[in-house]
Amino acid sequence: MARLNLRCQVAACLPLLLFLRVFAESGKLLVVPQDGSIWLSMKVLVEKLAQRRHDVVVVMPENALLLQTSQHFTVKTHPVPYTQEQLNEIYGNIGVNTFNSLSFFEKSIQIHANISQVMTMMASACQHLLSDEELVTFLQDKKFDALLSDPVLPCGPILAEYLSLPTVYFLRGLPCAMYSLMNRRMMLKVKICFLKTHKIVFSHMQEFEAIVNKSGEHGIVVFSLGSMVSEIPEKNAMEIVEALGTIPQMVLWRYTGKAPPNLAENTKLFKWLPQNDLLGMFKAPMGSNEGICNAVPMVLMPFFGDQMDNAKRMESRGAGVVLNILEMTSKDISVALKTVIYNKKNIQHLSDLHLDRPIPPLDLAVHWVEFVMRHKGAPHLRPAAHDLKWIQYHSIDVIAFLLGVGLLELFISLKCCLYCCRKCCCRSGRMSKKSKSKSQ
Repeated sequence: MARLNLRCQVAACLPLLLFLRVFAESGKLLVVPQDGSIWLSMKVLVEKLAQRRHDVVVVMPENALLLQTSQHFTVKTHPVPYTQEQLNEIYGNIGVNTFNSLSFFEKSIQIHANISQVMTMMASACQHLLSDEELVTFLQDKKFDALLSDPVLPCGPILAEYLSLPTVYFLRGLPCAMYSLMNRRMMLKVKICFLKTHKIVFSHMQEFEAIVNKSGEHGIVVFSLGSMVSEIPEKNAMEIVEALGTIPQMVLWRYTGKAPPNLAENTKLFKWLPQNDLLGMFKAPMGSNEGICNAVPMVLMPFFGDQMDNAKRMESRGAGVVLNILEMTSKDISVALKTVIYNKKNIQHLSDLHLDRPIPPLDLAVHWVEFVMRHKGAPHLRPAAHDLKWIQYHSIDVIAFLLGVGLLELFISLKCCLYCCRKCCCRSGRMSKKSKSKSQ
C-alpha cells in the first residue's frame, strides 16, 4: 500500500517537474523588427520561439505598414513623429515612382531622395524609442537574454549596445559589414523556407477554394507586386490585364487601386493574398523564396533594392523570366507567362535541392537563437578578424614587408649590375691600353 501511494505521488509530481523544466529552459527575447516584407518571415520565427515557452517582447512603432500584434508574444509600442497616412504615402510613392521613365541622373536623384526619406523616418522612430523612458526602463527591468533584429534597422544594434545584449540578425544571404559588428554579436546564415508553418485566416478563404477548384487542370496564377507596392499607374495596369487575359489560368491579383476598365473574366482582384498557399504559378517582384519552395516558375518584375539581383539569379538558373517594368508590353508579359508555365523542369530541380536539408530551416533558426540566448552570445564563433588591428586587417603590414623585400631586391640587383658594369668597363679599358702600348 505504501509503495502504491509513493508511485501515485511520483506520478502526480511528474507533470509539475516537466513544467518546471520547460520553464527553467525558457528565456527572454527582445525583438526589434524592420517593417515591411521582412517582418512576414521574421514573424514566423518569433511565433515559433513564443510557442516554445520563451518570453518574447516585440518593440514596434505605433504606426506601421505590416507590423501587427499577435496572441503569441507581447507587443510594446512607442510614439513616432509621423502619421499612418504619411507612412503609407511615403512607401506608396516608391512603388508609383518606379514606373516613371527618367534619365539615369534623374533616377539616381529620385532613388537617393526616397532612401533619404526612409532613413530619416527610421532615425526619428529610433530617437523616439530611445527617448521613451518608461519603455526603456521596462526593457532594462526584463533582463533579456538576447535581441533579434534586422541589420538594416539602426535601432536594433543601438538598443542592444545600450542593454548589453548579444544580437542575432535576421537577414537573407551573406552577413554584411562584418568589420563593424560588436564583439558580443554574431551573424548566422540561415536561409529559411517556411512551408506550412503558419495558419492563415481569411474571410475570402472559401472564395479562394472555389476559384482553385474552378480552374481545373490549368491551375491558377498568383500575381503580387510585393507587400509595399499594391497600386500602379492605370496605363501599366491595363497592359498587365491585357496579357493576363490571354492565358487559360485563373489569376488572383493583389491590388488595392482602381480596377482597370479592361479587367478580364479570368482575373480577380484582392486586397491581400495568402500567396504561399495559393501558388499555382508565382508572378512577383519578390517572392523567389516562395516560388522555389513550392516549385513554381516565376515571371519577375524587379522594382528596387536587391530585387534586380534576385531576379537575375533566378533567370540564370532557368527558374524564371525577368521583365523590365518600364519597357514591357502586354505581348512581352503574355510570352513570359506562357514560357514559364510550360517549362517547369529547372524550377523543380532547384526546389528539390532547396528542400533537401537534414534539418528544417525553421528549426535551425530556432536552434541558433536559443543557442545565443543560452550562452549569452557566441564569442567562439566570431571571426578572428574582429581581434585584428586595422593595419593587420587590411594587410598593411604584409604589404609593407613585401614592398620592402621587393625594393631591397631591386636595390641589390641594381648594385650588382653597376658593379658588373664597372668591372667590365675597367677590364675593357685595361685591354685597350695594353693594345695601344703593343702597337707603339
